[in-house]
Amino acid sequence: MRPETDAGRPGTGRQARTRLARAAVVQAARALFVERGYPATTVEMISERSDVPPATVYRLFSSKIGILTALIDTAVTGAAGAGALVDQPAAQALLREPDPAKQLAGFAAICRETNVRTAPLYRVLVGAAAADRDAAALVAERTESRGAGQRQIARALARAGALRPGVRERDAADLIHALMSPEVFQLLVEDRGWSAKRYEHWLTQTLIDQLLPR
Repeated sequence: MRPETDAGRPGTGRQARTRLARAAVVQAARALFVERGYPATTVEMISERSDVPPATVYRLFSSKIGILTALIDTAVTGAAGAGALVDQPAAQALLREPDPAKQLAGFAAICRETNVRTAPLYRVLVGAAAADRDAAALVAERTESRGAGQRQIARALARAGALRPGVRERDAADLIHALMSPEVFQLLVEDRGWSAKRYEHWLTQTLIDQLLPR
């Protein structure tokens, strides 16, 4: 008979240890990236702070950019391995929402929540992109992923006939992409001192004013 782990199933203990190690590395890396910046943080520093051997860190994440990618993935969706934000149940439900004003309000709320979670890491990523080719590629990948999700919002509004006369689907996608960008969040919330709730209200009203019939 095969020996069983503490949880009563072969391999369960190993999986639990892997999850704990991943969580420890992610937590340590987040703190170090924000404190020191991406270029000044090494895998060895992350290993020391997380108390996870360097070989295990590399096995779990492959590289430093792999750690940052995992961090951002978790911050965007709120959970590791959850997939694209637009594929989450809440976003999919909003794409089917028949009231366009409620639809835009719902996406503004998701945007606010996501930006609150990701803002410190986005600053790290953009700062790293100036000197690191892998970080620059990750910025481009995240921008395209965000744009793809936002194009789905514009498409849902266009198919429902909800767009204001003269606003094409492509125009709507461009406006959504600009207004919901992390740069606008940073400008209003971090630079100008707005509360996240005030930002969400402004974003909702601005999207409605720009996209829906008056």
